[in-house]
Amino acid sequence: MVGGRRRSRSPRDLAEDPEDWPHANLSGHPAAAVVQAIAAALQAVMAERGLSFRRLAEVSGVNRQTVNDVVVGRCWQDVATIAQLEAGLAVRLWPASPAGAGGS
Repeated sequence: MVGGRRRSRSPRDLAEDPEDWPHANLSGHPAAAVVQAIAAALQAVMAERGLSFRRLAEVSGVNRQTVNDVVVGRCWQDVATIAQLEAGLAVRLWPASPAGAGGS
């Protein structure tokens, strides 16, 4: 499996200070840094538009708990989930490059 044992821990748990998620330092964890960049972008769009987890679930078709898990860094979301969120919000969440992901 890609990521090996690293994926047995949540992305936020790989941060030097998980309480700083989604802005924590994730040096040495490029995949977690991408997940973090997605979480930060999603959190920003939700705040800007005043969207609740429930409302985002309605517009994207992604389960409310999954949306919450993405934002708080509790899961390694899959491409289908990100695609649904991006389509529902009509924004790009995936960072332009891993170097553009926060904490690297």
